Amino acid sequence: MPRSHEPNTDPTTDEALNGVLRELIAGAREALGENFVAAYLQGSFAVGDWDVDSDVDFLIATERDPSPAEEAALNAMHHRLYRLSPHWAQHLEGSYIPRDILRRVGPSRRSLLFLDNTSDRLERSKHDDTAIVRWVTRERGVTLAGPPPTALIAPVSADELRHEVRQTMREWARQIRAQRYSLANQWAQPFVVLSYCRMLQTLATGRVESKRAGAEWAQRTLDARWADLIRRAWEARPNPSLKVHTPADPADQQATLAFIQYALEQGGAQSAGG
Repeated sequence: MPRSHEPNTDPTTDEALNGVLRELIAGAREALGENFVAAYLQGSFAVGDWDVDSDVDFLIATERDPSPAEEAALNAMHHRLYRLSPHWAQHLEGSYIPRDILRRVGPSRRSLLFLDNTSDRLERSKHDDTAIVRWVTRERGVTLAGPPPTALIAPVSADELRHEVRQTMREWARQIRAQRYSLANQWAQPFVVLSYCRMLQTLATGRVESKRAGAEWAQRTLDARWADLIRRAWEARPNPSLKVHTPADPADQQATLAFIQYALEQGGAQSAGG
């Protein structure tokens, strides 16, 4: 495994964020030692259209699953990073993925060390063991340290993306209908609308684009009756920490349920049509 790749010290146009990322890479390398392989930015910082309210999605590749001692050192590092002054430090989100798992999409998802947005402690989650994360990291990811992502991640086909998206659309709809995932606040309700727009775009194009691109595509492409709902969802993005505690409009909640059903029908029609 090549070890000569110099860290990317200016991966974004935001110097405060670059400073947080430098601390993240230095801390991960110190905690993991020879177990550290590479680090990447993925998510909105990879596909574009990031703004001050974006999560900072990262992926760190390891030689193997971190040991208990390494996990403790990583937790100490994330606890320290969370207390840095730039707001980005409280919005890091990402996983530590062993290179044999990262290489390609497997038959089943595995729980990995994961840092959730606004958390300072790792948990075990299947959140990033997905075709979507692999595609975004491989095709659009920003290398922070180590080799380019194409050296570690096998190509993800459009069919693999579409298969996973259809599964996600159906499972998420089941959770929402069973009220295991609530639309009752002004963060979740717009997030669901924008996410289903992006998933429909992926079904149509075989690619993963930003939330903005997904919303714009949906307004151009989908039935016009959803245009206002999608517009309001995009306009609701700022100040998510405030909106998560603000009740969603009941009419928009009902419209979102109807939009989910529409999206499922569109996804099913595309599946049946090949």
